[in-house]
Amino acid sequence: MFVMITEAQLTEVVKKVKSETKQRKFTQAVELIINFKDIDVKKGFALNEIVQLPKTSSPATVCVMATGEMSLKAKKANADAVIGTEELDKFATNKREARKFINKYDFFLADTKVMPLVGKTLGQFLGPRGKMPTPVPFDAPIESFLQRFRSSVKVRTRASLSIACKIGNETMEDADLAINAHAVISAIEKKLPNGEKNIKKIMIKTTMGKPVKQVQEVKKKHA
Repeated sequence: MFVMITEAQLTEVVKKVKSETKQRKFTQAVELIINFKDIDVKKGFALNEIVQLPKTSSPATVCVMATGEMSLKAKKANADAVIGTEELDKFATNKREARKFINKYDFFLADTKVMPLVGKTLGQFLGPRGKMPTPVPFDAPIESFLQRFRSSVKVRTRASLSIACKIGNETMEDADLAINAHAVISAIEKKLPNGEKNIKKIMIKTTMGKPVKQVQEVKKKHA
């Protein structure tokens, strides 16, 4: 049986990252980097996962594409943006504005009724960025969807042997950042062809800092 790095070990890595990071005039993000091994990228290896973080500092931005009742509920739940069919139609004729709009938000949710229009007007921009909206049935609790996505991160790679994602910022507690890192590692490990055996290296860094490697590599557990 293979044993992955523990939350306690990740906490030590986070401490080292913070101690070696120079103070900047802005709050730096803390990022997790995972390098893979023994995976044939030529066979179309790809990851496109949404992972909910147990601990959050700054919530992810979520845009809801909907009309009618769902639109009203999304506005009441303080979605970062709510757009309808009129706005979508406008984006169809203004590619520059469409790109600008898409880059502003981390996640998109869409009423199943407007999904065909979303695909027609913004699909060419959302698809390559891995930002296609999550469909929401008309009677689903949009508030619950917003709550979940606000505390989530997207982990995405295509034909590459590494991923990187934000797990919080430097103002967070070391243990909380470690909990988030562990949640992402666990989620990704489940999606790899041979699980933990495909993980070569785990590193953590701040926005402007150097990556700090895990202290303990994956080791074989002896009975």
